[in-house]
Amino acid sequence: MATALAALMSLPSIAFAPHPTPVDELLRLRARLGPACPRIFVKRDDLLSFAMGGNKVRKMQAVAAEALAARADTLITCGGMQSNHARVTAAAGAALGLPVILVLNGEPPERLTANALLDRLFGADIRYVATRADRAPAMEAAADELRRSGGRPFIVPLGASTATGALGFARGVAEIAASSVRPDVIVTSTSSGGTQAGLIAGAALFGIRTRIVGISADDPSASLQIVVRDLLQQMADRLGAKASTTGADAEIEVDDDCVGEGYGVPTPASNEAMEIVARTEGIVLDPVYTSKAFAGLLARIRRGDFGPDQTVLFWHTGGQVGLFR
Repeated sequence: MATALAALMSLPSIAFAPHPTPVDELLRLRARLGPACPRIFVKRDDLLSFAMGGNKVRKMQAVAAEALAARADTLITCGGMQSNHARVTAAAGAALGLPVILVLNGEPPERLTANALLDRLFGADIRYVATRADRAPAMEAAADELRRSGGRPFIVPLGASTATGALGFARGVAEIAASSVRPDVIVTSTSSGGTQAGLIAGAALFGIRTRIVGISADDPSASLQIVVRDLLQQMADRLGAKASTTGADAEIEVDDDCVGEGYGVPTPASNEAMEIVARTEGIVLDPVYTSKAFAGLLARIRRGDFGPDQTVLFWHTGGQVGLFR
């Protein structure tokens, strides 16, 4: 375990956001929810000090280092029109002096807002395709075009949810290990799988005995469990360790009860979660990921899954830029 942890901490990384994020206790929310409520803390990755924050920053610190090691001269990635990952990739390219090509599915907007506005501000070359299925071929076509002219493009998969990206996120668990908070469970949003895999591996590597519950923003739990487990195995391979070292042999908990009508479509429960957190704690959730994840946490608290003597940590993955679409 010590060898694997040393390998994790020696992973090449670019310190886009070198400062730890706060862990805040939600005292007013707990009082609002009643005496049976557990202690609730929130890990404020919405406050990461780069590109408007969010979980993608932790991944990109490792993935950008990998791109530089490959002598890349252009970053290429994809996402939806309001992709947080695309925004952070565009900012990483700006900070490193590398051109960035973003392949986004959807119609070009008449007016740029939120992440789309930031993509342009960071100087990205934005290319639009009709559907999600069109994104990967369009990225390959852009890469081939650059290679033919002598370029060295680096394709960053959706969400930077590669073994490298997940390991970059796992390093962030060191901040919990260094804190006084010892959560019985960590709840977070999950979509492309890298954040949840990073949390599971990080908890295992830093010796934090806790459950990790991912609340899906889109895909069914069964498919996400496969993605997360595969990433955990790849992470173990990268560290030269057994699968158990990264938690790849343990149960993967994914809750898909809060998806509603689909990705990015608010639900009554997610709207309530956004309002109650804002009005009790002054903390802003986003409409796509964290509001649904917090709705899942509230549902579990209300049905008595956690006792008042337990501690829950909600890992805020950012994305609040999406409120300004």
